[in-house]
Amino acid sequence: MADKILITDDDVDSLRLIGIMLQRQGYQVVVASTGNQALAKATSELPDLIILDIMMPDMNGYEVCRRLRANPVTKHIPIIMFTAKTMIDDKVAGFEAGADDYLTKPTHPAELASRVRAILTRTPTPQGTSAPAPNEPPAGYSVGIIGTKGGLGVSTLALNLATALRKMGEAPFLADFCLGKSSLNLYMGAESSGMGIVASRSAAQISAALIEEHMVTSSSGVRALLASCKPQEALINVKPDVANAIAHTLRQLGRPVIYDLGAGYSSLIHNIHRDMERLIITVEPAGVSLKMARDLLKELAKNGKHRIDIVVFTRTQIPLQLSWHDVEHELNHQVRAVISPAPELAFRAVEAGVPIVLHEPNAIVSSQIIKLAETIKSALPQKTR
Repeated sequence: MADKILITDDDVDSLRLIGIMLQRQGYQVVVASTGNQALAKATSELPDLIILDIMMPDMNGYEVCRRLRANPVTKHIPIIMFTAKTMIDDKVAGFEAGADDYLTKPTHPAELASRVRAILTRTPTPQGTSAPAPNEPPAGYSVGIIGTKGGLGVSTLALNLATALRKMGEAPFLADFCLGKSSLNLYMGAESSGMGIVASRSAAQISAALIEEHMVTSSSGVRALLASCKPQEALINVKPDVANAIAHTLRQLGRPVIYDLGAGYSSLIHNIHRDMERLIITVEPAGVSLKMARDLLKELAKNGKHRIDIVVFTRTQIPLQLSWHDVEHELNHQVRAVISPAPELAFRAVEAGVPIVLHEPNAIVSSQIIKLAETIKSALPQKTR
């Protein structure tokens, strides 16, 4: 059956032109000329893709996109913004509203066909439907780890969680999105920039085979797609469709996928965090870190229905540290783990090239990380075990 595409535009000529272009490519076309019509037809027709104009008389495309993403029935349908608005701020607004791609008018038919094909190729749909069924969980399980600021153990936690889960019989995959500033690369002793290579490709080129070609495997059996610490790699602009294609493909490879997302919020995190089942935020039990955490949590709450856990990294040199009860009260989120300071152990583990949970499995900090890994393991869908 031909893929169904909903085109929304108040310009009749644009509707006709785009419709003809897509029909010639073999697609089934449904049209709407207002935002309200688009919302109604998206729900009733369940298209495989929506092409959405921004400037419409009753409701702009940004608002239509937000409402589609808020509706469980339509939230998974990919959306391409197609508009004459060419400013960078307009594109950013489109992606923030939930768009998967952004095209400006006029566009060449070949480019439109290419973008449509790339999105439809990487967007899975349940058998017999045009869109994912409401409330159906996506395949796989993803955990993102974000620090409120630098130096809060994100990379250390990601590596040790993956290693602990591997020891528990799972098949974790470690994804390092710290392009140009990777610590994992150094901790694992791997001269690799696989993530930089993969992230530089187009969405249509992302595949399991490509990722497996550039991944590394640690001595403990943890597979990883690593960034590097080469400064020029930080200049790579990971496009939203590429980030989403990588995240979707990794779900096929890891059980679970654990992301090192570095410190603070970014456009990259904005584009992929909504598809993760769990986010772990690392904080210090002190005022500045908690203020940054509150702002981060507010932003993360705007998109996505993931579970958010707080992991507190204590520091012996910080005076007047708050208790974990105080942290929960300040952030209104559960503290899932408190990680004790162990700088000497961390140093010895890095020097030995072995994760802490393997280097000294009976250490207090190892027990704390293993307990957190057990919590993640217990949340994995049965089919991924």
